[in-house]
Amino acid sequence: MELKKNPRANVGRNSSLYFAVGLNVMLLLTYLGLEHKTYETETAKIDILMLTEQLEEDIPITNINIPPPPPPPKAVVTEAITVVEDVEEIEETFVESTEIGQDDVIEERVINVEDVEVEEVEEDVEVPFAVIERVPQFPGCTGNNEQLKACFQQKMQEHLQKHFRYPDAAAELNIQGRVFVFFLIDKHGKVAKIQTRGPDKLLETEAQRIISLLPQMEPGKQRNKPVGVPYSIPINFKLREQ
Repeated sequence: MELKKNPRANVGRNSSLYFAVGLNVMLLLTYLGLEHKTYETETAKIDILMLTEQLEEDIPITNINIPPPPPPPKAVVTEAITVVEDVEEIEETFVESTEIGQDDVIEERVINVEDVEVEEVEEDVEVPFAVIERVPQFPGCTGNNEQLKACFQQKMQEHLQKHFRYPDAAAELNIQGRVFVFFLIDKHGKVAKIQTRGPDKLLETEAQRIISLLPQMEPGKQRNKPVGVPYSIPINFKLREQ
């Protein structure tokens, strides 16, 4: 005969249920313990009591007796009147108005032509080198206008060859090119208004220096009157191949 256990006597049959219930109870107690707050009521009451005493404390009123300021001194005004006799008589100047009214009569004045002075103003006339009646005469040149033109151009070439000097800085930098020079031979035969245009400032400065050394000439004439003559010439700066 086999022995059978009574299912009521099995203690471990509901162990999982008991474990779950116990775990929930412990979690609930832990949560309540963490969320529980306590306050020091005695300290708060003392602070409120001390604050009440401070608010109810009477502040004594202090009266300061300040004497009133002294009254300002009375100003005594004394007037001294001095009578001065007129020694010199002053003439009053009367300024007349320069405005013209409707009732004023305009004086009619007749001006003769002889009373007007005509001043002659000399104009600086410039005539191109190619069409002027008599070109500027370079020192040492003689002959008619065509001969003076040829001599002028020859003297200009001799002047460029004599005073030509290649700038050292331009030679070191291998700067070369053609510079066009524009200048004016004024009515006194002097060189003026020199202008240059070239590939570099060094070459332009040297070309201006050469032209500024031109001698004074006999000015060009148009209708037997000295006039200014503009002239232009190219100066070629070229380095020799070594």
